[in-house]
Amino acid sequence: MSTTPRPDAGRGAGPPSGSSGRPGKGVLARLTDRIPVRIRRVSLPYLLIIPAILLELLIHLVPMVIGIGMSFLKLTQFFLRNWSAAPSAGLSNYQVAVDFDSAVGSSLLHSFLITIVFTVLTVALSWFLGTMGAVLMQGAFRGRGLLRALFLVPYALPVYAGVITWSFMLQRDSGLVNHILVQLHLADDSDRPFWLIGDNSFISLIVVCVWRTWPFAFLVLMAGLQNISGDLYEASAIDGAGWWRQLRSITLPLLRPVNQVVVLVLFLWTFNDFNTPYVLFGKSAPEQADLISIHIYQSSFVTWNFGSGSAMSVLLLLFLLVVTTVYLVATSRRRSDA
Repeated sequence: MSTTPRPDAGRGAGPPSGSSGRPGKGVLARLTDRIPVRIRRVSLPYLLIIPAILLELLIHLVPMVIGIGMSFLKLTQFFLRNWSAAPSAGLSNYQVAVDFDSAVGSSLLHSFLITIVFTVLTVALSWFLGTMGAVLMQGAFRGRGLLRALFLVPYALPVYAGVITWSFMLQRDSGLVNHILVQLHLADDSDRPFWLIGDNSFISLIVVCVWRTWPFAFLVLMAGLQNISGDLYEASAIDGAGWWRQLRSITLPLLRPVNQVVVLVLFLWTFNDFNTPYVLFGKSAPEQADLISIHIYQSSFVTWNFGSGSAMSVLLLLFLLVVTTVYLVATSRRRSDA
């Protein structure tokens, strides 16, 4: 006698009654489900940048606040182990720094003016070389990729490795620069120029800094040129516009937003540059190349007057904030007028 199997034969008993059959969720998942989707989408970006904000506070803002506090103290080497015992200086550190009739104030003003000239020349040359390099590298030709890579080598090299190499090359007796000048009969072998002291030290500093910074301008401007349509150049060429007219009427106007960012970043980097003069000249830079970053370092770590050095740093910060604000306001107004 044959029996017909039931349809549910061989199957499991299944979930108990009242169960949904889905695995249970954790407590955190259940709490997250109660938050509206809109709130979760809005809060997600802020949650992702919390680690960056914490690191920014730890690395930049906290030392900045401590430095501002140090500027109101007579903090010397005698109070390094116990800052709380350092007497209050009030505004005397700032008064000494801005008293240009005193030795401290006059030397700070001299360093500030040198830094201004150095920054203007370095930014101008770096921007010019970066612009010309980016424009020339736009055309297709054999070896373009290799040249682009070679142009970016100074920017990719570590600062210390590149600047130390330049310091060897600029040595008076054994440096490559003087050797080439002697071989080309541009300098006398018995009277080789000094490149790291005297008036030539300022020229050497500008050359090294431009060599380091112009690839950044080249890289950013080359990326900006990718957004300019080639149809504009073709139409202008049909109308008879040459290379210079295209550069002046198409390239530079359309690169204006990119140039505004590049110039500002180059200005801030160059004005605050400490590594290049420190590695090139050592702890004591020549008077002709006494940048304000090195001057503040000497005031703090050579004379052991950390209160005075902190006051100079705060004044430098205020100057850069004012210049940056004025620059951003001026460029935004020009952009809105356009």
